[in-house]
Amino acid sequence: MSENDALLAVLKALIAADYDAILAYRAAVDRLSNDGARSTLQSFQEDHERHVEQLSAFMAALGVEPPQRGDLMGLVAKGRVMVGNVVGDQGILAAMRSNEDDSNLAYERALTVVGLPEHIRRVLEANLADERRHRGWIDDRVRAHRPSTMPPPAFGSA
Repeated sequence: MSENDALLAVLKALIAADYDAILAYRAAVDRLSNDGARSTLQSFQEDHERHVEQLSAFMAALGVEPPQRGDLMGLVAKGRVMVGNVVGDQGILAAMRSNEDDSNLAYERALTVVGLPEHIRRVLEANLADERRHRGWIDDRVRAHRPSTMPPPAFGSA
């Protein structure tokens, strides 16, 4: 696989991951009862939309049509939120934490690719910082409402 092929594969995977996150955030925002949490998650969704725009521009500059949607994982991400809805805002946030774990991992893996152009690496690092901020905010909310004697939620990885 050439460096260009590897770069295109990374960009395509990240765009799909961000589209999947957008789908999950839309589901979460529609279901949350807390206005503050809903507003924050909407801003996180906008971060993912910006990521898609940035990464799509890189692919287009390389002469390749970027993906226009996520993959099967988007349905999984949305499904986590739907199941979380059964147990209210905390369940939704726990599901979103699992989804953000996936996004964080995708960006962390992408940054291990050798030969990334520096301008793309900088954008991926900034996007990873967004992902870590999202997960940190969600972690704080989930921990604040979980009694210390309860096990972590069973929605994806804890």
